[in-house]
Amino acid sequence: MGNKKSTLEDYNLSKKVIIITGASDGIGLELANILTSFHPKRIILPVRNRSKGEKALEYIRTSNGSNCNNVEIWDMDLANLQSVRDFADKFIAEVGELHMLFNNAGIWSDNKKMTDDGFEQHFQINHLSHFLLTALLLPTLKSSASPESPSKVIITSSRAQIIGNVDFENLNGEKISKKPKPTMLYSNTKLMNVMFANELNRRYSNSNIKSTSMHPGLVHTKIFKAERKFVALGVSTVMKLFGTSVEECARNILFPVLSPDIDEGGKYFDCGVEAKVNPQALDQELTNKFWNVSEKLVNKYYINNDNVENEVNLPEGTEHKVMKNRKGRMKWWKVLKG
Repeated sequence: MGNKKSTLEDYNLSKKVIIITGASDGIGLELANILTSFHPKRIILPVRNRSKGEKALEYIRTSNGSNCNNVEIWDMDLANLQSVRDFADKFIAEVGELHMLFNNAGIWSDNKKMTDDGFEQHFQINHLSHFLLTALLLPTLKSSASPESPSKVIITSSRAQIIGNVDFENLNGEKISKKPKPTMLYSNTKLMNVMFANELNRRYSNSNIKSTSMHPGLVHTKIFKAERKFVALGVSTVMKLFGTSVEECARNILFPVLSPDIDEGGKYFDCGVEAKVNPQALDQELTNKFWNVSEKLVNKYYINNDNVENEVNLPEGTEHKVMKNRKGRMKWWKVLKG
């Protein structure tokens, strides 16, 4: 780990603008704390809970000294797609440049719940909202990049991706019970993270945008929200036996991002080392379709936004259905294979 630390300390971020989701605690907070020590031009931390965000900012200031005016907390709720759109609109208008986007926020729960947008919470928070955020900011990432200094999108995944499965008839957990196997929803969305990162890199690496995904390490953070006592006990025990510190996990993320020896995107790293991925993440036809389907699901938040890079096109023959519950909100989206 000493080599990782020395490499990071030599990196110059003075001209970089950075966004980190999930930075109010856990790995994201430590990411923000470490990156602040490099005195970047600006760090924006989108938070759902402003009180927690203020506490995170105080921690960063205590660790780095009072001169942290370059670190800001902004409002954004990943469980609300309109909130994501509002954040992106504000960022484009008020900042207008972006060099690093850390899609780090996530949730792990042993229960299946729907957001007000009508999506299962793991699917929306772990993937779909980050997909929308990235899509809205792609032109900004592109205009901020150069061949010598590409923009970077970093997506926090997990080793659980290896047991995940992307089924286009089950993206929203339609086939999963309200009390699923504890890792099922999480592992599926962690595979989605790798697929998204790989497809993003394939589509935009020639535009000087590099994308990677990674497992930062095992650590018991607040993303774990177990409602069943035996699940909570199991998670706690595993983390105590095999877990590491949030600082170590943050450095595991930063090493492949900042290392001068790693200049390619489209890779998956496990604790800073390139590692094996689920075969679905290497299937270009599948990752392309998954991208297109994700675009379709958030299409309404692209409307009248000139900053969106691409028009939405589902694969030929794909059927899209929308069901509504009694409150009139979208209950689930089902995308059938073409």
